[in-house]
Amino acid sequence: MKILFAGDASNLHNCLAQELRRMGHEATVASDGSRWMDTHRDINLLRRPGKLGALRYLWDIKRALPQMTGYDIVEIASPIFLRLRPHRIARVFDYLKANNRHVVLSALATDVVYYDACHDGHTFRYSDYMLGDEPSPYVGSAEYVSNQQDNWNAPFMREHNDHIVSGIDGAVACLYEYYVAYKPVLGDRVAYGGIPIDTASLEYRPLESVPVKVRLFIGIQRDRHVVKGTDRLLAAMKRVHDRYPGITELEVVENLPYDEYTRRMRESHVILDQLYSYTPGTNALIAMAQGLVAVSGAEPEYYDLIGETANKPIVNVSPLVEGDIDRKLSWLVEHRDELPQMARASRAFVEKHNAAPVVAQRYLDFWKKLD
Repeated sequence: MKILFAGDASNLHNCLAQELRRMGHEATVASDGSRWMDTHRDINLLRRPGKLGALRYLWDIKRALPQMTGYDIVEIASPIFLRLRPHRIARVFDYLKANNRHVVLSALATDVVYYDACHDGHTFRYSDYMLGDEPSPYVGSAEYVSNQQDNWNAPFMREHNDHIVSGIDGAVACLYEYYVAYKPVLGDRVAYGGIPIDTASLEYRPLESVPVKVRLFIGIQRDRHVVKGTDRLLAAMKRVHDRYPGITELEVVENLPYDEYTRRMRESHVILDQLYSYTPGTNALIAMAQGLVAVSGAEPEYYDLIGETANKPIVNVSPLVEGDIDRKLSWLVEHRDELPQMARASRAFVEKHNAAPVVAQRYLDFWKKLD
């Protein structure tokens, strides 16, 4: 097959493209490299700051469009797959739809469909936006305002989202949350794909003995600190370090390129990532593939979706239970003799459910059903 990935997030599309090439397909990535992550792309669509940057960006897109035709599949990274105003994105979308065989959505980020599911009062017990019946710390924060989250309710954004969703041939979701949000909207035209991890390129370093000190690692995205819950995770991490100063060490990194980020985490034992998620995200899975234990989201609904009943190595923390993060981090420190076995289970989990060949095959199976 001939596949074009338009846009990217956290290296998901680039990882898929690399695996599809190994499987004998032709794959092209047109993206901004997930901004500061600076991941590989074949067509560079990085928007620079300022008016000159905006003009150059428009020129780059116009110049790239002839190269973005004649594909069997165009996989767009969310309804906002370019850093343009919605009416401009819609024109590019219409061009891609008219000049390629199928257009499919990667449900991998917040959009109107996911936003509505978070607020409907029954799809999730908690989310980025709501904790039970109460707004999350993210809502109303400076981060919420700067990320223009109120726009998801704006008529122009809903009109754009409807235009994209009504025009796609289907969607593949990378997380449980996006899958259940899109299922009532698309029915059988949505599939669960998962997050692909290139396990072959990530060195697995098995923990051979019980560590003297437990090294806790957290990576912070500067503009997503509150929405990911890393503010609360970091605070708990510091409290546990104060409680066990002689047997814990902390590593905190911020907005690192992808390659440096994966390198920096390698010497740690436990990664903290995403408080408001039902599922482990990219950071947690990359860490698990290298033999770290992940403190993240891993609700029963997620394990049910992927059909896992035996190996459940992710330390699930609940934003609804007071002190849950502190208790579970303390347990890991006090029971550090469990870490070697948990590290082995973490690698096995990623190999089974998220290895790039496994996820790429899910995408291929779904795309083939479109004909």
